[in-house]
Amino acid sequence: MIPEPATTAVTVDLYSDTATRPTDAMRQAMAHAEVGDEQKGEDPSTNELLDVVRDLLGKEEAVFLPSGTMCNQIAYAVHCRPGDEILVDASAHALHYEGGGPAALAGVMVRPVEADHGVFTAAQLASAIRPASRHAPRTALVSVEQTSNLGGGRCWTLDQIRAVAGTARHHGLRTHMDGARLLNAVVATGVSAREFCTPFDSVWLDLSKGLGAPIGAVLAGDTDFVHEAWRLKQRWGGAMRQSGIVAAACSYALRHHVTRLAEDHANARLLATLLADHPRIGVDPAAVQTNIVIFELVDAHITAAALAATLLSETGVRIGVFGPSSVRAITHLDINADDIRHAAQAIRHTLDSVR
Repeated sequence: MIPEPATTAVTVDLYSDTATRPTDAMRQAMAHAEVGDEQKGEDPSTNELLDVVRDLLGKEEAVFLPSGTMCNQIAYAVHCRPGDEILVDASAHALHYEGGGPAALAGVMVRPVEADHGVFTAAQLASAIRPASRHAPRTALVSVEQTSNLGGGRCWTLDQIRAVAGTARHHGLRTHMDGARLLNAVVATGVSAREFCTPFDSVWLDLSKGLGAPIGAVLAGDTDFVHEAWRLKQRWGGAMRQSGIVAAACSYALRHHVTRLAEDHANARLLATLLADHPRIGVDPAAVQTNIVIFELVDAHITAAALAATLLSETGVRIGVFGPSSVRAITHLDINADDIRHAAQAIRHTLDSVR
């Protein structure tokens, strides 16, 4: 959901971790980046980033793209033919928030699999795979989102990933990981990115959310996959010139902003804890695994949209609205514990004032 433009100064922005701004040190890295023509493979800073991400994810090749949405759309188009079907969790970002891209750009269908907080089982996947039939779409690809956004930042475990990928391979399907918050899962679980990514034919890593880069994602896979991905990057306007200026920010983020994601996770749990005992809020702090908190308004006599509007106009706290009574708050690089306490107090006070 796109927020309304703020009419007052935003003091605590919990709408998304895309709100992060480059740090001074990151800006310095960008200012001094060595650059060249990215399309010709001559941008040293971009090439350095691709080398780092290939090694991090354990893939043969990689390509730098402006956004994670473009990563998903290119991967879907490479793996599928028009009329094919992709299986995703019912709350997946690609299903709800990418502008119908799979249908518009690749001519493929996206079919939801009902899951527990964004994580489906191998059995649920198997039951969703269509039998071969000339009358039905061909199930071609399974895509998982790590972590699950609308699942409240839930992490797929390594066992769950291996089981789902194994089922997909058994049925002859390709596999893709939407790695929007992959490194949040790495920090939260202690499982390496390479281990998470090994079962997948393609995966992308976002650098512009909790890691704090202003733009950029890297899509990775085998050599043939990335060759085809580059064709679509060119066709869809994703090719860049001196991309090293932003690639340098991404490399800086990988060097300096990964381990600190644990602070975001701690701040998310702090927010949930500070809200949990309010009678009009339904949230379980123990269920908060990473940097996303989704809570429900219970008999609050105010909608989530009205709460968000009031908070923004009266306190400068910005939150996300994901249903009539569902609220999302995401912690990130620009949020500290004091911001969390201020936001929690503002939310509680606003709900207490409703009559």
